Amino acid sequence: MSDNIPLEIQAEIIKRIPVKSLLQFRSVSKAWKSLIDSSDFINRYSSQQQHLLVRYNHRQIFPFSERKYVSIVDDETFPHQRVSLTHPAFVNMLRSHRIIGNSHGLLCLYGCYGLETTMAVVWNVSIRKAIAVVVPNVANGVYTTFVGFGVCPATNDPKIVKITDIIHWEDVESIPDSIPWQVEVFTLSTGAWRSPYNNLPRTSIQFGSSQVVVEGFCYWLATDRSIVDAGFEGYNRIISFHLTSEEFREVNLPDRLVYDGCFDNLNIANLRESLVVLEQDARENVCYVWSMKDGVSVSFTKLYTIYSPNATLLRVLEFRKNGEPLIEIEDIDDDRIDIPSLLAVYKPKSKHISNIGINGAGSFYVYSYMETLLLLDQQEFTIFDKGKSYIARRRAEIRSLLKHISMVQNINQ
Repeated sequence: MSDNIPLEIQAEIIKRIPVKSLLQFRSVSKAWKSLIDSSDFINRYSSQQQHLLVRYNHRQIFPFSERKYVSIVDDETFPHQRVSLTHPAFVNMLRSHRIIGNSHGLLCLYGCYGLETTMAVVWNVSIRKAIAVVVPNVANGVYTTFVGFGVCPATNDPKIVKITDIIHWEDVESIPDSIPWQVEVFTLSTGAWRSPYNNLPRTSIQFGSSQVVVEGFCYWLATDRSIVDAGFEGYNRIISFHLTSEEFREVNLPDRLVYDGCFDNLNIANLRESLVVLEQDARENVCYVWSMKDGVSVSFTKLYTIYSPNATLLRVLEFRKNGEPLIEIEDIDDDRIDIPSLLAVYKPKSKHISNIGINGAGSFYVYSYMETLLLLDQQEFTIFDKGKSYIARRRAEIRSLLKHISMVQNINQ
């Protein structure tokens, strides 16, 4: 690009370039590398290209399977532009990990390293970079720990939310000096955990693991528990966490979804930056899509019903940029014990279902994301623990570094 063009104008031009090309441009000149690596450029960068990340288990020889990640461009070419992704080293080292959430192009996974260390891994799929965060004080016994994730829209600061409560609420009275639940928040900018004090939820609330981020809020399905006439009652709720103010709020569901405090048939998702509740009816083989308008809980309306007459509808996984839901289905006529499930797209207007050619053995996770440069300014192989950051100089040093952190934890306990 001509030296006669001011750097500010060059920045406005190149910030619209896809991430893959942008990373290559860092080698063009020192000025461009300095510009692209700056925190201001990283925070202002916005690519309009939408992608879908698909994670699934590709079954090879029973009972073994290979976990795969595929990124698909979400435009008029869908689903033909796709590329396989290599797992970051941190992800490969997690035992029995699960995906807890995604926000601003970042994916967060949660699991164990060895027997003692619990970690969250934040992964930028676009730039192939990840950092690890040691999660402290993970509960066991009568307590349980839920972890959430989101990026603060005001600061672009990734945050991890750790919520600890008692598994069976009726146990509260039988546990001396028990604290029904505690909340801690990790922010990447400080590298440390702290406890927020703003408007924490009532102690009768039990969080579920279903989470989604919409317009700067983390949302979870939850149960409001109570004991009535020596019996247990629970009512479904949605709990929100504002990623800027760090305040919790309660969201009331439509009356038909509140009933028995069991949300096994419910899920939540982001549809064009609106919160939607997915109500699965396995007997009728349908799913009802409810949308909350303008962040007002009393305005839930049913958008449409997903029908699957020729296949078993297992789950609604995500929504495309154009609003079409991605669903997991299973062949009704297949009488094999080990039936591979399929990833498909449902078109609400025509009620047509299109298979996109990925078989997943009941293991799909799908999320929609736009390219981001967040984490570009983080050192490769960085691990955060107790307000400190550790950097492995090479991939081979990660295991020894994690073992060291685990030993320090045991000594301090």
